This record gives sequence, C-alpha cells and structure tokens, in this order.
Amino acid sequence: MVSPGGDKQKGAGSTGVSDLDGSRFWMLRVLVRHADTTVVRLPTEVDYGNASGIGARCEDLIKEGCGTLVLDASDVQYLDSSGVSMIITLSRALDNHAGTLRLAALSDHYQQVWRLLGLDTLLPVFPTVRAALDRRVTGACADISEPLDHA
Repeated sequence: MVSPGGDKQKGAGSTGVSDLDGSRFWMLRVLVRHADTTVVRLPTEVDYGNASGIGARCEDLIKEGCGTLVLDASDVQYLDSSGVSMIITLSRALDNHAGTLRLAALSDHYQQVWRLLGLDTLLPVFPTVRAALDRRVTGACADISEPLDHA
C-alpha cells in the first residue's frame, strides 16, 4: 500500500531504533493497561519489517490476560499488506480467547482501503480510542459517531 500522498514514505518520522547489529526493530507503546483491557499505539509504519514483531508483542499481551486490545492507529502513516494481515491475525487470536480487538483512529485514507477490502465487516474502525473503549459491542455500529459525554 502507499501513503495517502501516493508515495511510500519509508523513514520519515519513523519510531524505529537500531540495535547493536544495525537491524531495525519497532517500539510498540502500551498507553493503557487496566484489568483485561490494553491500549497500544502503533508506530508510524506498520509493514513487512515490523508487523511480525508488533503481532508477537500483542499476542504476548493476549497470553498475559488481555481480553480487549485497542490498537491506536492515530500515528500510522504507512500500512502494507503485512500490517493488515497482522491485524486480522490478532483479531482471530482474540476471538480464540473470547476477547475483542478494536482498531481506532485509522486515517481516512486507510479507512477507505479497509472498506474496499471488506474488512470493516470483520473489524470495524472506531473514530477514536475513547470511542473504542466506550463501546462494549462489536459490528458495524462502531462507525456511529456520537458524543461520549452524556449529560
């Protein structure tokens, strides 16, 4: 896949670091961990070079008891088929543990790609992390935007 601007923007604004042997690995930031719910922020690039590592770390979280995993995609600028596959694999892993995967804050460009691939029926995209956390149901209703503060 390409970035919203039409070109593959590798390296620009990436969150990767180099280890001693020079290979890149990608940091997955755990933003919230409460009870059985975990929110992780995905890096700016989710691709062949880091998708398996991201998936492995998320699978570790599932094994540690995470029942609801929210992937915060607000920083994602590049997502290729390896990243999409990793997200689908995580969704299945959580299904196998009676859990739920929620994808939040995906850019308009990648939301369109998600819909074109028909993945919105498998895993809806929530507009924000907060919306993903507030929803306790799955399915197409996740696309509904409504105020989160009910006064």
